[in-house]
Parts: sequence; C-alpha cells; structure tokens
Amino acid sequence: MPLQTLRKSLEPALRRVFHLYWLFARGMTLGVRAIVLDRENRVFLVKHTYVGGWHLPGGGVETGETFRDALQRELAEEGRIAITSEPALHGLFLNRHVSPRDHIAVYLVRHFDQDRPPEPNREIAACGFFEMRALPAETTKGTRLRISEVMEGRAPMTTWV
Repeated sequence: MPLQTLRKSLEPALRRVFHLYWLFARGMTLGVRAIVLDRENRVFLVKHTYVGGWHLPGGGVETGETFRDALQRELAEEGRIAITSEPALHGLFLNRHVSPRDHIAVYLVRHFDQDRPPEPNREIAACGFFEMRALPAETTKGTRLRISEVMEGRAPMTTWV
C-alpha cells in the first residue's frame, strides 16, 4: 500500500484519538461574549471568517486575564468598541458544543464608544448593529437565545444550546 494511501486511511482514526485526548487532557476553558445594545436597542453581531453564522462578539479569556479585561479586548478587536461603564453580567453558561469543560460569561453592555465600524479582516468577515426583529437569518440559536433572554427579561438558561 502506498504511503499516501495509508496516511489517508489513518487520518480519521488519528483525528478521533487526538480529539479524545484533547477533550480529557485539557483544563477548563473560559470565554466571554457581550450583548452590546446601542441607544435604539439594536444588538451588535459579528460574522467570523472561520465559523458559520452571526454571533455575539467575544472570545477566550487568556491566562492571567480577568473576564472584564478579556471582554474589553475582544470588543476592541471585533468591533472597535470601548466600554465606558461597568458591564452587567447576564449569566454563566456551559458550552457543550466545544467541550464539557467550556464556560462562557455573557455581559450586557449598554454604554460604549465606537469611533467607526471596523473594516473586514482575516478574523471578522462582517459586523454591525441589527434590530431585534431583523437579525440576520444565519444568527446562531445560542445567540438568539441570549438576546431574547435580555430583551424579554427572562432568567438565563445554564447551557449555551
């Protein structure tokens, strides 16, 4: 059997083994997301280049970084948004889509400055503020749930969905 054929046949099994190792060997991961609402109650969403759908802005909390620092950094990177008053914690969520150890803190941000919308780049394909009744069709289910919890005053679920 040629080496290239053997390698192709082994790749799916190796990926599964690596995924199982990664799933159980790594520690808990932490992320932040923000529900950023402007004065008209429009919500800021981002569309990434590396994953489908429209999402709340956010990302991982780095080692030695606070949730607040990570939130501030991610909003600046993804939306050129600077928080001008303390954000409110909406909830903490278990995100089983990534791993059984992934948790996301979601904050509500109502007071911010944005000097201008960011240009698309290698990470962000598009972004913008959207009316609740006119969210992009590709807005993810978890994103829609977090927005509706805030807008309808409902208690947050415990899992991302």
